[in-house]
Amino acid sequence: MVDVRQDTSAHSLHQEEYAATLASILEARARIQPYAHVTPVLTCSSIDAEVGRNLHFKCENFQKSGAFKFRGACNAVFSLTEETAKKGVVTHSSGNHAAGLALAAQIRGIPAHIVLPKNAPACKIANVRRYGGSVVTCEPTMESREQTAKKVQDKTGAVFISSSSDERVMSGQGTVAVEFLEQVHSLDAIFTPISGGGLTAGVALASKALKPTIKIFAAEPLGADDAAQSKATGRIVTLSQVNTIADGLRTSSLGALNWPVVRDLVEEVITVSEPEIVHAMRLCYSRLKIVVEPSAAVGLAAVLSQRFQENPHHLNCINIGVVLSGGNVDLDALWSSISQSIQ
Repeated sequence: MVDVRQDTSAHSLHQEEYAATLASILEARARIQPYAHVTPVLTCSSIDAEVGRNLHFKCENFQKSGAFKFRGACNAVFSLTEETAKKGVVTHSSGNHAAGLALAAQIRGIPAHIVLPKNAPACKIANVRRYGGSVVTCEPTMESREQTAKKVQDKTGAVFISSSSDERVMSGQGTVAVEFLEQVHSLDAIFTPISGGGLTAGVALASKALKPTIKIFAAEPLGADDAAQSKATGRIVTLSQVNTIADGLRTSSLGALNWPVVRDLVEEVITVSEPEIVHAMRLCYSRLKIVVEPSAAVGLAAVLSQRFQENPHHLNCINIGVVLSGGNVDLDALWSSISQSIQ
């Protein structure tokens, strides 16, 4: 088992350069422990045979609110003072951060004002409302999201909790890696999907502090490849438009606090095509027998990709952790087709 008390790696010695540290991640773990699930790790021998590696799937689709986002949102909400918290929280999100924040606020008993783009999946909008969040819709652009959230914040006095650039959120997401390395201490690499970068940054900081030799890979759709472009150019790249089935990864740029960690500690950002995402998603359904959303399958798609499999520098990555980030997928079409077939 990895000793979470250690903090002696080269990376951990200068973690003060980043917005979160192993210490803040361990504090987050203690803070959210009464509320968040310790999610299971699954394996599948048939997928291992296909990949030629030993894959371990961290099932954040089993987390409360259906995604890892609850960890960061919960840490942020329960970090607030009583005086600040009573005014509530506000955010803009495509779905999973919104639901996680709404649930965390509900648990603490404070208001949650959630700005959602009009094209957010119906199941994610329903999640926010089920957890008591007050939904405000906006146009599906970052400018509209930010302006609408600002108006809500000015009106309510609520605290803004960013999904992609908040040290409390990053620390909460890093608890995924602490758990993962306790559950599978032999991991050579961890793959995470990347959008705003909070999960990848948190996982990288925790993992590198606890196990300096581990490699962190980020996975991203080709149609929303801002992180890959940022990594290649050495600066944050903002996309004018994105297009991918992975709705949770449609953010147009990395969060400012997450970028330095991605720049310094992530081995590579691997991009995958839409058919590769669908194939990986199908494997999760058919082999692991679990429901994952497209964004969650991107990490497996990257492991399966030629770019990773044929890279000689990655041959020593035998025991690989894959974070399945969430399971909030709209299955109405499936149930509709089944209903039609029995009529």
